[in-house]
Amino acid sequence: MSEIKQGALVYYKSKAAIVTGVSDKIDILFFKTKKRVRDKDIKLLHPGVIRDVSDLDKDVPESLDTLDEVLELLAGETVSLEDLADYLYGEFTPQTAWSSWMLVVDGLYFEGDTDAITPRPLALINTEKEKRETKKAQKEAWDGLITRIKTGKIVTEDYTHLVEVEQLACEERENSRILKTIGINETKEDAHRLLLRLGYWKEEYNPWPRRFKVDMNDPVLAIPETVESERRDLQHLQAWAIDDVGNQDPDDAISLDGDRVWVHIADASSLIMPDSEMDIEARSRGTNLYLPNKTVHMLPQGITEQLGLGLQQQSPALSIGFTVTESGALDKIEVCFSQVKVSRMTYNDADQLLESQFADLVAITERYHQYRLSNDATNLDLPQVNIRVKDGKVTIEPYPQTGSRQLVSECMLAAGEAVSRFANEHDIPIPYAYQPPPEERQDPKKLSEHYTYRRFFKPSRHATEPAPHFGLGILSYTRVTSPLRRYLDLVVHQQLRAFLTGQPLLEYAALVERIGLADEATFASRKTERFSNQHWKMLYLKQQGQWQGEAIAVAENDRNITFIVPTLALEPRIRSKKAARLDEPVNVQVTSIDIPNGQANFRLV
Repeated sequence: MSEIKQGALVYYKSKAAIVTGVSDKIDILFFKTKKRVRDKDIKLLHPGVIRDVSDLDKDVPESLDTLDEVLELLAGETVSLEDLADYLYGEFTPQTAWSSWMLVVDGLYFEGDTDAITPRPLALINTEKEKRETKKAQKEAWDGLITRIKTGKIVTEDYTHLVEVEQLACEERENSRILKTIGINETKEDAHRLLLRLGYWKEEYNPWPRRFKVDMNDPVLAIPETVESERRDLQHLQAWAIDDVGNQDPDDAISLDGDRVWVHIADASSLIMPDSEMDIEARSRGTNLYLPNKTVHMLPQGITEQLGLGLQQQSPALSIGFTVTESGALDKIEVCFSQVKVSRMTYNDADQLLESQFADLVAITERYHQYRLSNDATNLDLPQVNIRVKDGKVTIEPYPQTGSRQLVSECMLAAGEAVSRFANEHDIPIPYAYQPPPEERQDPKKLSEHYTYRRFFKPSRHATEPAPHFGLGILSYTRVTSPLRRYLDLVVHQQLRAFLTGQPLLEYAALVERIGLADEATFASRKTERFSNQHWKMLYLKQQGQWQGEAIAVAENDRNITFIVPTLALEPRIRSKKAARLDEPVNVQVTSIDIPNGQANFRLV
């Protein structure tokens, strides 16, 4: 090909350009802009003269008609760009030179440089064609998917592609090509919001269990035979298992024998041996998971049917006996395996018997309650609610604080203190529960004071040595009354069984490992419960329409007033130009609900 001259067609940065001058460097017109370049920066395609490159990209149909013949003719040969243009189009013009070079640049049929071009083997051409067709089909499918997502008109076939968005919404991955393409922030909330808009998720879908990676299925394990134990016959005592209406897993009951209180607990250690398959499964879960629409059990439900107190004529139990002195302190503690006969009762029914059948127990537990208060026990009186979902409908009811609940609660706390002291006195390694005192101690009376004091509280923890539990006002405490629902309660039972039957106890290292694993699993379950409750509260407000109700101001910061809505146990912040009057009720109304963020906005009415 001739030397570069003015008016020549050259190839520069993947585009066509016209040479406008030649000196020590070459002047070109590139996108209507004059540039000076080196000769090695360009490729000469045609000597010219050409004055306009705007029409060069027009198709030249003749090229495709003769392409197969040219490929066959030139097989194994090397030609120049000028020769290739002549073979393809029968002439060498700026247009044919450019069209021929574009075929070389494309790389499907030819490869090489302007002075040495060779056809590619037919097999490679066919393979590359298939790849390109596949890629083209994929691009068309992708573009169609993105268009449907943007317009909100997805089809069933799109669901497999939206899995990546679902995984991001459930914090199972950190990015999404779909969200990035359509310009949505790659956050779990925005992913959730898109899935709702597309109808991929219904509003009811609760992503929190997946986000915290909790198992949503009950364990399916064979239930072993019970271990025979020498049991004390306490069937002559009237024992009551007092629970909420509809409760299906009664695992504790109370009796009174003169002035001795007995707390009977389902004997889980008679079935679940340390390091058995069922023990390891329970350890990985840590606790039952209680959601408004479902309960996921730590143990197979068949165990409750077998060990639940009052579900059979006779119930095997671990029984804890103690007396309460006039000062409220526990005395004469004993622990034994027992056989009991239990009657089941609801809290509502028990409330009717507080001044008759349960009068003596009420007096004893009140002494113990006052004893705990003298040890700085603090009861944060903040609203609690019970959330239930049935057939898609959400109901929220305040959690009742009745006399029978107080009675049962005091008995269970006393049992925890009694076992803690028993284990400490006999050098039985168990997981003790303790709570460090807050840096600032208060005596809250008003709701706002309880709200403020909560921020000073430190979380309850577990350790292998006894320590005071500040909130409960107990100097040494362990959780023992729910071995069918909490793994560390089960560990306490297993250690008591080993001691009472003369078997080897778990060593401290094994106990520490169990505490760590169970606490980690329990932490995930509790967070799942908390965020799930918030999710269903948002659904409840959505179902209610423009909900209105009473709220109480509990804190103020720069005109942002924090309220508590007692009937919902919600704590919204409302911006107001007026100063807050703490602890005085006001009416509020929902203005917007954001389910992905778990937030509802309110205004003062």
